[in-house]
This record gives sequence, structure tokens and C-alpha cells, in this order.
Amino acid sequence: MIFPKHVAGGFALVIGCSSVVSTVQAQTPTRIALEQSNLALEVGDSARVSAAVYDENGNVIDMPVFYFAPGARRKLSVSLRDGAITALKGGEYKVYAIVRGVQGLRDSVMVSVTYPPVEEVVVHAAGDRFFVGATVRHEATIIDASGEERRDVPIRWSTSDPSIATANRIGLMTAHREGSITLRATAEGVTGEHRYQVVANPVRTLTLDASADSGRTGDVIHFSASALDGSGRRVDDAPITYTLVADPEDSVVAQSPPAEIDQQGRFVAQKAGDYTVMAVAPGHVAYHTISMSNRNVSRRVEIVGQGAVRDVRTSDLWIWEGVDGRDYAVTGTWGANGAAYFWDVTDPANTTLIDSVVVDARTVNDVKVSEDGRVAVISREGASNRRNGMVILDVTDPRNVEILSHFDDGLTGGVHNVFIYDNHVYAINAGRRFDVINIEDPRNPHRVGQFELDTPGHGIHDVWVVDGIAYTSNWADGVVLVDVGNGMAGGSPSNPIKIASYADFRGATHAAFPYKSPTGKFYVLMGDEIGRGYVGANERTPPKMAGYIHFVDFTDPLNPEEVARYDVPDAGSHNFWIEGDELYAAFYNGGLRVVDISGELKGNLFDQGREVAQYFAYDPDGFVANAPFAWGPQPYKGHIFVAEHHSGLWAIKLEPPPAALTP
Repeated sequence: MIFPKHVAGGFALVIGCSSVVSTVQAQTPTRIALEQSNLALEVGDSARVSAAVYDENGNVIDMPVFYFAPGARRKLSVSLRDGAITALKGGEYKVYAIVRGVQGLRDSVMVSVTYPPVEEVVVHAAGDRFFVGATVRHEATIIDASGEERRDVPIRWSTSDPSIATANRIGLMTAHREGSITLRATAEGVTGEHRYQVVANPVRTLTLDASADSGRTGDVIHFSASALDGSGRRVDDAPITYTLVADPEDSVVAQSPPAEIDQQGRFVAQKAGDYTVMAVAPGHVAYHTISMSNRNVSRRVEIVGQGAVRDVRTSDLWIWEGVDGRDYAVTGTWGANGAAYFWDVTDPANTTLIDSVVVDARTVNDVKVSEDGRVAVISREGASNRRNGMVILDVTDPRNVEILSHFDDGLTGGVHNVFIYDNHVYAINAGRRFDVINIEDPRNPHRVGQFELDTPGHGIHDVWVVDGIAYTSNWADGVVLVDVGNGMAGGSPSNPIKIASYADFRGATHAAFPYKSPTGKFYVLMGDEIGRGYVGANERTPPKMAGYIHFVDFTDPLNPEEVARYDVPDAGSHNFWIEGDELYAAFYNGGLRVVDISGELKGNLFDQGREVAQYFAYDPDGFVANAPFAWGPQPYKGHIFVAEHHSGLWAIKLEPPPAALTP
């Protein structure tokens, strides 16, 4: 057990906790029951579910019940503590009631939300001219009466004259002769249309060029096809489709597709081999063959040292150079006693605990240190008096940490994550918004601004600030870029202004990180967090996780495009960091992953041989023995520090890449 040197809140906190524990022990909960078994709502309707907790004799126990609907963010708004529900989107959702900390004690109610009727169908098409002999797939967007996009409604495709053109069940239209034609998409009796003039095919020649004839797996090669008429002029509206024929190396058997090419001509190979890319236009085919070799970036990992924390679970970490020139770390704790631990990591092989602070909280989820290494901020959740907020510390001497101030004004709902930038703290407020707290005088912090989305059921989990832009992680709302001093949109800490955003409708954005590639591309990485097995999971049986890291090209911030992903099978992403052209990603039960992200990015980086290294922290004496659960990494001065949920702080190092073989 690590005994804290500094305690915020005094002994009253300890005594209060003891009295609560004795009450719970006197009435042991054995059952929880919801009053409702099912609930039917329309979009926009509100209701409330209620549950009671019983002891073994059937007596009702006065215990707090928590309500939630996993996987229903922005579809069903559920108040955690009072069971208030608002229907935001159609569908069926299961709402759970639990007593936190009591294994297996739960009940659930099915909430059915009726879909609003379809109001509009929009057919997407490029231009109004179509060539005889051309085949092009179309898509349609379905909007319901609430203004939301529907993706669950079957579409029936048809044309006004099948002798001119026909359309199959997925919107693939083929033109047979010249004439006027209307393409129709119908959903729930509502029809969208697009009018085409079918003309004779003017294409006489098709050429295909490639940006390179060879490369490595993961490299993006650009193909460009040109359709020419009889006079040698480009036919700019000629429909051109890219496809490929793969001849992968012999070891590739029953694998996922070894390569891919999109309809912008961007090619990437997951496996080594020879690939023939073909461009197809009405009546013409052009092809080009390229050769791809293995990427070969793997390196070995050396374990350097550990700052063991085995009696409680570890949360986040921060490494910094102190004002004395030595190197230090701070780690938080999760679901424990509100402790933050301070370490000397100047020699990572001899990581040493040098101080600790305990505040009134169950979880100190996040820890950050100012750019000058003098001030730290730790977050608070689960305070005994329900006034959470954050605590500001003087870490000028990390061996004698001093509590400078507490700040909970308007932050009583809990602060999960924080970020320090330019004498301001960006604090996540109750999972709804971020507040901006000025700490120029850390003994007298004060709020200067805040930022909150206006979407239904919105939430926020994290914020990361670089060059005056706050990158916020907003669950189903994806990532939002906010000007807090960059100047791009005229924002400031006191007047944050949204610049741009991107949301993947299947995602649950938990963390985000910007990356300016030497290629000139600007990416924002969005990491999903999707829990498996949280409901009723035992604290000594960690859940498996899901979710991957999305790579979104924000080079044009008004037209972001998701281009790549890093998807680890049977594991889910948590926190991550980028240094140089390497991604350091914690994947919970999937351990730490180091990934080569050099060059232009496309496809699934996991399949492309871009993984540089893996590290799994096995500790037989850990909070959960031999159960790696990587929480967060930070590369620092040639080492990689990792916060492991079940065993504390680890330091590892990548061994140099193997020397190239010479003949």
C-alpha cells in the first residue's frame, strides 16, 4: 500500500466514508427492479424510469441507482441519476438500472422509439449527361420528418423508360440508347428523382498513369485515367471506374482483400505482391501493373523499469522536465481513494515514488502539468460532498507537492479530463461542455469561457489543445475543432469559436489528436471507445473493449474526409500520442501499439505491416494479476512511458531497427 503524504479534506473525509460503509453493510442489496418492463415513445417524447433496491428480506433500501443506455448516445438521452429519458432517434434501446459497485445487480427496460415518417429522398448524381453503354452506381439520402438521416429504410430504384436505361436494386444504372430518362429512388412511398440526357458515347481513347511503379505495403500510389474523344480532347464527364486484379505473394491465403483502390484512383496494398489496376470507361479499358514489397518496420521492445501501483487501479499519466532539470511523472488513480502519485523518472530503470496527494474523490482520472513545469492540475470525480471540480498543485519541487487551490465553481458534476495551455485549463464539465479556467494566478483561478455543442443528446469526453485549437472528443458528435486563440475563426479562451467538425455515424469518439504530416496532409485521429462487458463486470475481471482509431484528413477543414483506420482485432482504443511519424496507442487489453504513420495514409494500417512494436505489461502481483490493460502512453526523451490500469507506470524502449543487410 502507498501511503499519501498530503491529504486534501482532512480526516472528516475518512470518517464520513466509514459511516456510509457501515450503513450499506447493515442492509445488503440483493435485487434491483424497474417499475417498467417496456416503454414506447415518439421522437421528442420524454419519460422517466424508476427502480427500487431490495435486501434479502424484500425491504426497500435507500441506495443511489444509476441509469444508462449503452450504445445509444445521441439516440436516447438518459439522465444517469434520475432515470429521465428523452427520445432523440427511432429504434429500440435497452436502458439499464444498476447499483454501482455491486456485482451482477441490474435490471433493464426496453425502450421502443417510433421512427418518424420519411419526408425527403435525395438522389446523388454528377451532372445531367449520361453516355450510352455507361454503368454508374447511385446513392440516395433519406431524411425523416425530424430532419434526421435514415439508413435503415429499403430503397426501390427504377427508371422512367427501361428501353433507354435500367436500374438494379442497389442503384446501378446502365444506359442502352439515347434519350431522356428519369432515375427514381423510392422509400416508404416518397420518391426522389434525377433527370439525365443519355447521349452517344464520345470516348475513343482511355489512358492510365501511376505516380510510381513500385512501393511498400501501406504506401499510397495515385492513378490517373484520362478519357479522350476522337479529336484528342479530354471528356471530363466520362464515368471512369477503377478496379484491380491482385497477385499477392504465396503466403497470402484466405486473407482480407490484399489491396484496395478507391474511385479517386488512390491505391494501397495491405500485402506484398504484383497488382494490375484497371480503369474502365464505356467501351474502353486501360491497365497498369505495379509491384509492392513488405514494409519491414518491426522493432523489438526493451523493458526498462516500473513504478508499481498494485493496490488500486491507475488512470492517466504525464511526464515532464522539472525546473531542476530532472524528469518527473504524475499518475492518477481510478475508482479508489482520490490519490495522485509523483515519480522521479530521470533514470527510468530506477523509477522512484517521491510524493503523493489525496483529494476528496474516488477517481483522479486526468493529470496534466503546465508548459513551464511548475503547476499541475488533477481532475476529481466521485467526491463525498458531490462537489468535484479540479485541484491545482505547485510541482516546482515534485518531492514536496503543495496544494495551491481547489476549483469547483460550476464543475460539481465532475471533471473527467483537463488540458493546460497558455495559463488556462480546459476542463470537461460533467461530460457536457468544456470550461476555460484562467490560472495565471494558480491560487486564484477563475472561469473566463466555455464551449458546448447544441446537438440533441450531445456529450464531450476529452479536449486536447495545440497551437490555439482545441480538439474535442464528443462521442457520437465526433471531433470538433474549436478556435481558442489560433486566430483561424477569431476565437480566444474567453470566446471559443467552432472551426470545423467530423462525425462517423458508427463511432464513439473518446480521444482525438492532431497530426501534421510531412506530406502536407493534416490529419486528426479519432479514437473510439466501445465497452464490452461493463454491465455487471467484476473489477477483477476486466472487460474486453472495441473501437478503432479513425484517420480523418482535415487538410481542407471544411471538407474533412476519413481516409484510414487502425483497427486492432478484439481490442479497443483508449488514449494515444504522436511523436515524429509514429503513433503510440493504448488499446486496453490489446496493450501498447507503436505504428508507423509516415507518408500518405489510406486503408487499415493494421493490415499493412505498419505496426512497429507491441507491448503487454504482465505483472503477477498487479491489481488484476497478469492482465495488461494499457490506459495511456507518452513518448519522452527516447523512452515510452505507459500507464497500465492494473500495475502502474512502466518505462520501455524501442531497440534500434536492424541494420540493413549488405551483399
